[in-house]
Amino acid sequence: MSVEQTSNLEDQSTRLCQERVDRNAEDLLHPNVAAFLQAIAAAEGGGYDFKYGAVKGRRNDRWRFTDMSTHPGPGIDGKSTAAGMYQITRPTWEHHGGKLGLCDFSPRTQDLIAVEILHSLGVIAAIKEGEIAAAMPKAARTWAALPKGPGQKNHYPSQRYMKFTSFLAAYLGAGGQVKKQQLTAARHGKPAATVSAVTKAGRGRSSVRSAG
Repeated sequence: MSVEQTSNLEDQSTRLCQERVDRNAEDLLHPNVAAFLQAIAAAEGGGYDFKYGAVKGRRNDRWRFTDMSTHPGPGIDGKSTAAGMYQITRPTWEHHGGKLGLCDFSPRTQDLIAVEILHSLGVIAAIKEGEIAAAMPKAARTWAALPKGPGQKNHYPSQRYMKFTSFLAAYLGAGGQVKKQQLTAARHGKPAATVSAVTKAGRGRSSVRSAG
């Protein structure tokens, strides 16, 4: 391969990475996507500076990190590399970060990678349409703390998880919306009037923003 051909391939790769970054940045502005990410963070107990084992509210937590130039690596057990707001593992960071041309672990990079994961799972469209229950089975395979859907547990029995009603409440509270015809089923038997009230209460609240 000639130097010119190599250069052209590099340029194409750079353009593709930038296109993905721009797409994901635009997706972060969608209220349902932003709310879904905030609900994931609530389920995972994550924070932008959290290693595995960090706890919200704990003072002088040794499992927090300050160097965001790269992935922080293993946490409390010396094995799990789940870290950040969405508990992204190092292999996931390397894979999806590579597709975006990103090599740091800043808050904005974490947000962009989380959106890239949702794209790779094929659930972005469902989330934007408010089809939250439909997005859960695939999302729950990546995030162990997520339920598979209304009235269901997670994919990993040995790990704790957030019930769907709690996930939905976090999503609605962050400004996300669910299609009206899905509300009763999504609430798993809750009266439609109750669900409508919860939905209205969730509207107008601030949604998570991508830190930049």
